[in-house]
Amino acid sequence: MASPAFPLTRANAFERLDSFLPAAAGAYARLRNKDKGQGQHQHVSRLSAALRRRLITEQEVVSAVLNRHDLGSAEKYVSEVFWRTYWKGWLEQRPTVWEQYLVAVKDALSGLEASPGQKARHAAATNANTGIDCFDAWAVELQETGYLHNWARMQFASIWIFTLGLPWELGAAYMFDRLMDADPASNTLSWRWVAGLHTAGKAYLADPERIRAMTDGRYVPSGLARQARIPADTLRLPSPTSIRTISAPDPDLATMLLVTTEDLSVETMAVMRALPVKAIAFMEGRNEWDRIALDDAVARLTQTWHAAVIDRAPAPSDLAAAAKAAGCTQIATAFLPAGPVATALQPYRSEFARSGLIFAESMRDWDRNGWPHCRKGFFALKEKIPALVRSARP
Repeated sequence: MASPAFPLTRANAFERLDSFLPAAAGAYARLRNKDKGQGQHQHVSRLSAALRRRLITEQEVVSAVLNRHDLGSAEKYVSEVFWRTYWKGWLEQRPTVWEQYLVAVKDALSGLEASPGQKARHAAATNANTGIDCFDAWAVELQETGYLHNWARMQFASIWIFTLGLPWELGAAYMFDRLMDADPASNTLSWRWVAGLHTAGKAYLADPERIRAMTDGRYVPSGLARQARIPADTLRLPSPTSIRTISAPDPDLATMLLVTTEDLSVETMAVMRALPVKAIAFMEGRNEWDRIALDDAVARLTQTWHAAVIDRAPAPSDLAAAAKAAGCTQIATAFLPAGPVATALQPYRSEFARSGLIFAESMRDWDRNGWPHCRKGFFALKEKIPALVRSARP
């Protein structure tokens, strides 16, 4: 079976990767920023939805690329994979940015009621009715497909913030709710970067001529902002902290394996395969794309642990009771980075302890090795890429 345009199963992700490999070097470097339009995104890998859920891992993708090309030739694509690592690692060392963002979204929604003009612009933006040709087309594409080319996402965010004068937090939330590859770190921090809040004073201003060129003349927007008025930083930037300490899974404890959309290929982790798994709980996703990916994980993981009791979509409040009922003394999961899943489970960690359950997480070596270099700008990570890929290759 041919892999779909944006694969949501592990097998299809590898098929898509295999078909992309010839273009991962020169063609990608030359054409990656071309937005050919809805259904025409052949110059990018289209693996973001699978990578976001770790149906396929960054290490697997980069290793396959470097088995085909040398790092110098494939540097642009490999760096793009590491941008995901950068955003994840940066936010993990500043998790309060995610927490403050959630509060800021609520405040910005409330603020619309006090500003009729802003409310009208917000309605026009979310209904693809701004009159800005590229923006409205991208809003329609996002709504219909759940995808936008990464370059288009930057233009969209810039127009939202600087031309329409709308809060960046509302734009980030709008996009997060619709993207099939929505990632709390990549999405939130990319919007902050465009707004000029990630690298102080350096905003991204959409340029009409650049948009015309990169869309092959499909769009010629007029009336775009000529100056980036950087918004007040409602999310005060904290200093980086150490990545939080976790309890590693104990291979001697009867285990409930908790599977979430943060990592749907946990069977590839040696520490997980070594566990005496008596039950597997698959935590419900946010949307239909999550459900497709979770169905694939259920099919694969029940083959790996065929004797385990399966619990589909338990509520977080039911996990402790389900683990105890299955005779487990440990709940083990892949590391939960800052985002909706970690937020949903946080209130129940104390309940697990009260129930005599150990809550254990396993961090992949890719994150453990890469994230410490994500405390400042991307360059600090980029200069480590050659060493990181050497250590990651089997």
